[in-house]
Amino acid sequence: MEVQNLTYYLQQARETAKQEEMEAKEIEPPQTTTTWNRETVPEVMKIVSTKVPQRDLISLLLVSPWLYRTLTSFPPLWMVLDFREMNKAGDRLIAATSLPRYQHVKQINLEFAQDIEDKHLEVLQSKCSVSLQKLESLNLNGCQKISDKGIEAITSTCSKLKVFSIYWNVRVTDIGIKHLVENCKHIVDLNLSGCKTISDKALQIIAENHQDLESLNLTRCVKLTDGGLQQILSKCSSQQSLNLYALSSLTDKTYKKISSLPHLKFLDLCGAQNLSDEGLSCIARCKNIVSLNLSWCVRVTDVGVVAIAEGCTSLEFLSLFGIVGVKDRCLEVLSRFCSKTVTTLDVNGCVGIKRRSRDELLQLFPRLRCFKVHS
Repeated sequence: MEVQNLTYYLQQARETAKQEEMEAKEIEPPQTTTTWNRETVPEVMKIVSTKVPQRDLISLLLVSPWLYRTLTSFPPLWMVLDFREMNKAGDRLIAATSLPRYQHVKQINLEFAQDIEDKHLEVLQSKCSVSLQKLESLNLNGCQKISDKGIEAITSTCSKLKVFSIYWNVRVTDIGIKHLVENCKHIVDLNLSGCKTISDKALQIIAENHQDLESLNLTRCVKLTDGGLQQILSKCSSQQSLNLYALSSLTDKTYKKISSLPHLKFLDLCGAQNLSDEGLSCIARCKNIVSLNLSWCVRVTDVGVVAIAEGCTSLEFLSLFGIVGVKDRCLEVLSRFCSKTVTTLDVNGCVGIKRRSRDELLQLFPRLRCFKVHS
C-alpha cells in the first residue's frame, strides 16, 4: 500500500480525538462507520509506518494530545531519522536525538544534507550518545564538511553500526577509516565511493577487522592498488557485492583473486582497462553472479565473455558497453547458457554485434527487457 497523502489519516485521527473528548464528557457520539477507536489507530499506524514519510508522521503529532501520546508510545515509528538534502541538518539532528521518542533510532540518513559539520557530531557524542547506542545504519553521503574528527566522534557512540556510507568525501583519510573500524565491529556494508584520499592502509585495516563484510564500494578511490585489494579479497570472502568502478590502475592480480568470493552476486568493473580474458575467466568461477558491469573493459574479447556465460548461469544483468572486441559468438553462447535468466544486456558500442529485430532478440533471450544496440 502506497501512501500518497495524509488527508484520510488526518481525518480519521481527528474523528477519533473528537470521539475521545465526547466520551470524556459523557456525550454519546454520533453513529458512523468511518470513525476509528483508540485501538484502531495504533494498529493502522503499525501497518503504514514504513510508508509514511517522517515529515508527515511529525504532522500527525499535531492533530491532538491523544494522538501525540498514542504515536510517541509506539517505538517502531521513531527508528528512522531522515534529513536527506535538508538545510540546517546538524541542528535538526541534535534536536531530534534529544527527544525521548528517538531513544531507539536505528537509521540516520544525512545524504547531501546541508550544514552538517564535525562540531555537530561532537555534540552528539557528548550529549546524545544514549540515542545512538542502537544505531545500525548511517548515511553521510555528500557531507563534505565531515572529516576524520567527525568520524571519530560519531562512531564512538554507535558500536552496533552495520551499514556506513560516506560517498563523495575528500576529507576523510585512512585515520577516519581506522576510527570506524576500531569503534564499530559489526560493519557488513561499507560505501567509500569517491573517498579519493584513502589508501591501501585503510583496506588493510578493514580486511583485518571486518572479515564478515558483505558489500564494499570503492568507486573512484584512485589511490588504491593491487596490494590493498588483494588483502580485502583474501580475508573478506563473504562479500556479495563489490564495486570497483573506475579503478583503472588495477591489474589481473586483483581480478583473478575475485574468484575467491563464492557468494559474490554483484560486481562492477566498469573501466577496468587492464582486465584480460584470463582474468575474466577466473571471475567466471563465481557461480552466483547475477549482475556484472564490464563497460569499457577494452581488453576483453569473446573468450572472456564466453567463460562468463558458461560459468555464471544465473546472470540477469550484463553490460559490455564500449567493448569493440566482442562479436556475435559471445551473444550466441550467452543465449545457450543464460537465456532463462538474462533481463538486461547492454552492448551499446559493440560494433561486432549485429543488429537484430525485437523478435530475434526475444528468441535468444525470452526474458529480455532492456537491450541497447550500437547505432
